[in-house]
Amino acid sequence: MNFNTLLIWIVCLSCIPLLLSAALSRRNQGWIVVSGSILVIAAVMSLLSYGVAGWVSGSLWLIFLLLPLVGWKRVNRLINQERYRKARRLAAYLRWLHPADGWLEQPQFLRALEMGQRGEIAEAFHILQSYQTQNTSMGRSAIASLYRMEARWEELLAWMHNQREKAWWEDSKLVVNYLRALGETGDLNGLLWGLVRCERNLEKTSNTVALNSVRMFALAFCGQTEQVRRLFKEPLAMYSDEMRQFWLATAEMAAGNQAVARKQLLAVRDRSDFPLYNAITWRLYQPPANPARVLTPSSRQIFFRVMSDIKEEDRYSGAISLTFKKTYATYGLIGLNIVAFAFELSLGGSQDIETLYRLGALVPEAVWAGEWWRLLSAIFLHFGYLHLLTNMLGLYLIGPYVELTLGIGRYLFAYLVSGVVSMLLFSILAINTGASSKILVGASVSIMSLIGVTGAILLRGWRQEKSRIAAKRLQMVLLIVGAQIIFDITIPQVSFLGHTTGLIVGFIIGNILLVKWRMRN
Repeated sequence: MNFNTLLIWIVCLSCIPLLLSAALSRRNQGWIVVSGSILVIAAVMSLLSYGVAGWVSGSLWLIFLLLPLVGWKRVNRLINQERYRKARRLAAYLRWLHPADGWLEQPQFLRALEMGQRGEIAEAFHILQSYQTQNTSMGRSAIASLYRMEARWEELLAWMHNQREKAWWEDSKLVVNYLRALGETGDLNGLLWGLVRCERNLEKTSNTVALNSVRMFALAFCGQTEQVRRLFKEPLAMYSDEMRQFWLATAEMAAGNQAVARKQLLAVRDRSDFPLYNAITWRLYQPPANPARVLTPSSRQIFFRVMSDIKEEDRYSGAISLTFKKTYATYGLIGLNIVAFAFELSLGGSQDIETLYRLGALVPEAVWAGEWWRLLSAIFLHFGYLHLLTNMLGLYLIGPYVELTLGIGRYLFAYLVSGVVSMLLFSILAINTGASSKILVGASVSIMSLIGVTGAILLRGWRQEKSRIAAKRLQMVLLIVGAQIIFDITIPQVSFLGHTTGLIVGFIIGNILLVKWRMRN
């Protein structure tokens, strides 16, 4: 497989889900045009000139899809941190890569928020006035932002109750403002029931920041200081220090620690911007409602279920996702693979069959002749830069969750033993099918085994703990396995047999480890 073919696969596997998601959500229609156009160009170029189809479609994918999406994620992070100036500057560049879905107007909107943050409410109001008359998401967000900046929560609720309810329940920004306003005005039952109503939509759109923000409001107004602090450690780590202290003090106040909370709020108010100053002033003169007196039995059930969901996400949401936690075993395995690749280059080249054979590539007939060490050495060798790069990216994506869940010892046991057993099974099958001279190298067998282990962990969480989060992540694993099978079948240089044995062996070993030892929390 060459890089051109890999690019075509990347384009298809990223554009098709985005196209379907945008079509089903009936929002962000501009992404239908972008992803659809790139797919059409990739298909046409594959028919006319396959040798450059990946390069052309991959370049368009990079410029008009990857860069805008990654950049916009950064903009939203800056907005959540209330760093509106930096967000506005970045949005001013990104809007030209995607001049649709309200991106063109976003810098001006952020400029208004920047002015409001400095207390220049009249100027901010003047900018936002042009949006207020528009029956659009941008217009409604403009009005809600003005109310939020001045902590006019009761007026915000009155305005939203006069709007078409369906329109703002589908808008994550308005939902977050609305549910916060319910908490600020003491309607904790309304806040919790509103969370139930909006969480499926927020999960469907993968808006984890909005979902965890609403959860944080519920926990803070119910006096759960430690749970709020827990959310700030990872899901809401982008919040500013002042905002974290504000919500922690709110939780303390709701828990009944009035003196401690007031002292914390006064300390934060001295260095806060205009919106936070108003929020603190409101909190000091309008303390949170007492959850012990206000919450109904049904609301308490929702509250405990929210607590359970957060624990489940801590345990299962890291599967098949990037993490920035320190996973030393995964880093060590990546390092060993790179060192082995350096040996390949120094001794004759990573694509030289003789060099790979001397360094320990798997050849079934050689293994059967007594060279059993090849079962282990082969999982650290790679055929070319592209082979190494794709496998190490896969290990970086999949390995950390298994390491953090099982612990370093069991993780390395699963990785190495699964790799060796899979290589042994491959050798047996190859000899019995007349392919005893076939050569096999690569960490992908062990990486597929980690996917099998991940599937075992998630299946256990779904069946034994009835975890919704585990069930959703298990579906993702099954989709990845399906895509990998199609990839293996259509690319002759990829070992379908090796990957399949790795997946099955990993699943079996994962279940053995989970039965023998309790999972680390």
